[in-house]
Amino acid sequence: MRQIRRSDLTAQPWKNGGGLTWEIATFPEGAGFEDMLWRLSMAEVASDGGFSAFAGIDRTLTVLSGGGMVLDFAQGGSVALDTSAPPLSFPGEAVVSARLNAGPIVDLNIMTRRGAWSHRVETVAAGERVPSGTLALVARDQPVAIGDRVLHPGEVLLSDRAQELEEFIARHTVLAVIVRRLE
Repeated sequence: MRQIRRSDLTAQPWKNGGGLTWEIATFPEGAGFEDMLWRLSMAEVASDGGFSAFAGIDRTLTVLSGGGMVLDFAQGGSVALDTSAPPLSFPGEAVVSARLNAGPIVDLNIMTRRGAWSHRVETVAAGERVPSGTLALVARDQPVAIGDRVLHPGEVLLSDRAQELEEFIARHTVLAVIVRRLE
């Protein structure tokens, strides 16, 4: 298991150049946007604007910090997201624009190649067992004790092998990122 802080990662420009992203993990390791099968990252949305398009990718976004934002979907509808909102899943090719409520936000993104891998992000409450297939645990809005480690908001505990995180029972609310290969 590896504990990862955003300060440990290198900022990279978004695919569309409109913001910054910090890659936590990708599979296969070192894969780019065109050949990745899954990718876990954090992104800073510092101004209103469009999201990068990822054809053939399913993605889920969860706000970790900041005043929140509203996502406007070109095909209709808007969704308000803040640190208390549930994770939002949508197709990567959707045309989406963000409107910030009160300054920059940081969000967690998990993306999987449609038809090859799937994912979900779950909130695991205190006293609940971490779900099977968990790739990462993320502290959202308060420090989280996991085994002998403490994750501070926005920090990630990344699994190095299958079922490594499933042995834990959450002592505080935590986000679990579950990834699985489709058969």
